[in-house]
Amino acid sequence: MEYVGFVFGIFGLLAYIELSSLKKRVNTLEEELAGIAGTSSFEERRALLDAVDSYIGKQVVLDLKEACEDNDIVMYGNSKHGTNTILDADSEWLLVRIESAKGSKEKLLRAGSIRRISLVSEV
Repeated sequence: MEYVGFVFGIFGLLAYIELSSLKKRVNTLEEELAGIAGTSSFEERRALLDAVDSYIGKQVVLDLKEACEDNDIVMYGNSKHGTNTILDADSEWLLVRIESAKGSKEKLLRAGSIRRISLVSEV
């Protein structure tokens, strides 16, 4: 019977250690988010999301961040071989139709993966 109490005590200690490390990780993430709120990247993203609403239904050129590049957009949508049209957008996602000689595709892109959006006539 003593061993059962000992085993439960060990499990309780392990749970406490895991909980305290999780709390440290959450606090670290909260500090990082608080630091981002006033930076220029946050303001640029907010401006991008505000501008996306005016681009719905129009042909655009999408400049994606290097780590998020999509071959369909790079090869077809942003060239003379095809176009990108923003169909819908919200605070996190953009629905884009890519039309090329190969056909038409619709893709969801995370708003955070986009560096710049410009109208086809502006390029």
